Order: sequence, then C-alpha cells, then structure tokens
Amino acid sequence: MPEITASFQGQTVITTFEVTPGTAHDLMEALEAAYADFIRHQPGFLGAGLHMNDARTRIANYSQWRRREDYQAMLRSPEMRERNRLIGQLSRSFEPVMYEVQAAF
Repeated sequence: MPEITASFQGQTVITTFEVTPGTAHDLMEALEAAYADFIRHQPGFLGAGLHMNDARTRIANYSQWRRREDYQAMLRSPEMRERNRLIGQLSRSFEPVMYEVQAAF
C-alpha cells in the first residue's frame, strides 16, 4: 500500500476511469490482475491502491513509482499495451495524470 508523505521524492500517478455499473467489476478484476501478475513486478514500482465509488461509475487508481521513467517504461511494455486495450474496452474513458505530493495530513 502506498504511503503518502510530503517528503516523497518519487512519481505519483492517479488514474481515473469512467465506467458503467455493468462493467465496473470487470474492470476492477482486470486492474487487480494487471497489478498482481505484472505491474507490481516492474522496476521502480512502490505500491498502489484501487478505489471504486458507491455508484460503480468511477474507479480511481493511486500508484507510486521511484521515477517517472519507471512508470513510462511499464506503460510502453508489450504486456501493458495489450492489457490497456482490454481496459479501454471496459471503460468509457481513463486518464492517468502524474502528480507530486505537496502536503500530507
């Protein structure tokens, strides 16, 4: 599980997925499999959390990486490109955004 601290010097990525109640659990299963089988084994991966809203219309993914380049290398891998095709089919849209921690309480 990621630890959020103001002193964190790595790369934080928050990805939001817009889904339907009919695809939400399918997408969650695909994301869980991606993390269990592939992403967590990639160089620079530190931790992640997956969240679903009560209406089952949004999924949020919070991940931490040692460096931006580690995250980008994972995305460019043939395995993740294939997985992202499925993820794209299960969601209306998704957007990964890179952030820097500014404060933690």
